[in-house]
Amino acid sequence: MFAIFSETFAVTAPVFAMLFLGVLLKRLGQVDAAFVSTATALVFNVSMPVMLFLAILHADLNTALQPKLLGYFLLATVVGFLLAWAWAIWRVPKAERGVYVQGAFRGNNGIIGLALATSLYGDYGLSLGGVLGGLVILSYNTLSALVLAVYSPQAKATVWSISKSIITNPLILGVVTAIPFAYWKIGLPAWVTTSGEYLAQLTLPLALICIGASLSLAALRESGVLALSASLMKVLWLPALGTLGAFMFGFRGAELGILFLFFVSPTAAASFVMAKAVGSNYQLAAAIIVLTTLLAAISTNLGLFILQWGGWI
Repeated sequence: MFAIFSETFAVTAPVFAMLFLGVLLKRLGQVDAAFVSTATALVFNVSMPVMLFLAILHADLNTALQPKLLGYFLLATVVGFLLAWAWAIWRVPKAERGVYVQGAFRGNNGIIGLALATSLYGDYGLSLGGVLGGLVILSYNTLSALVLAVYSPQAKATVWSISKSIITNPLILGVVTAIPFAYWKIGLPAWVTTSGEYLAQLTLPLALICIGASLSLAALRESGVLALSASLMKVLWLPALGTLGAFMFGFRGAELGILFLFFVSPTAAASFVMAKAVGSNYQLAAAIIVLTTLLAAISTNLGLFILQWGGWI
């Protein structure tokens, strides 16, 4: 149990370090609202699409392509998304629904889920998690673009406008562009790959610093109930349902463990970037990211303990 907690902490601690650095830099006057706005636009339009492109490009599509597992994860993702949306329609103010739903279903699988899967299952976890990550990126960004477009104050929720927001989303374009390169194993010149990696390495530190700089005690208090509700849905209720469903579908061992780790991952930093890009309540998005990162350290260990105790993983 302690070993699992140590692994979880080792992955989440750098996330908090960057968040607190953002808070500190804001306090010291080194970053301001203009910097946050410009930096998040850079992440959303440039560095994060490049990061996603490279993630798909480097994934091993052959050795870990499991249609049943991929199909189940996609089904569970859509069901979780619809449950979160239904709850939001019932219990969440209309202006906050897009950010709430995105925060409640969209996990940080590219960092935390994949890192834990690799830590627990080695090369198999990295291979399977990398391929699963490609589906994660495409499905999460499509569904997020959809729900944010419906409730964004800067967009009209028509079929065309929503379709356009999905098709032109830079994150989705980064993934779709990478798929043929990965499938046909099209290599890129070394200097292009290296330059892309430089850009990709900017993404997470810069996004997390912007999140930290956007946090305020007043905003946390104002969004406390909504942020906590979305956070509990993200790291407790939806992972429990998704993992139970996977168990009922017959998944066991590493496959069940990896599915659980991807379901329980805290809310992705990209949710803040997308919320700010469309003019939604990015402070609520930031609060959800912080709370889910804290709570996931508990729920991840608890879930793994239960699954290991039952002999299912």
